[in-house]
Amino acid sequence: MVCDMSGQTVTVSVTMQRSLYEKIQKRIAMTSFQSVADYIVYVLDQVVSDEEEEKEVYSKEDEEKIKERLRRLGYL
Repeated sequence: MVCDMSGQTVTVSVTMQRSLYEKIQKRIAMTSFQSVADYIVYVLDQVVSDEEEEKEVYSKEDEEKIKERLRRLGYL
C-alpha cells in the first residue's frame, strides 16, 4: 500500500522473481514485519528518503567555507 498525492492509501502490484520473494520471506521471519509487502514498502521508503537527503545543495558561501577548511587541512 502507498499513499497517492491526496494522502489516500492505494494498493499497487509489483512483479518480482519468486526466489527474491522467498529470500525476503526468510529475512523477515524473525522481525516485526507482518508481510513481504510491508518490508518492501519500508526498504523503498528508506531508499527514496536517502536519495532526497543526498540532493542537499550547499550555498556558494558554504561551499567556499568547506573548500577553505579543506585547504587549511591540506586536502586541497
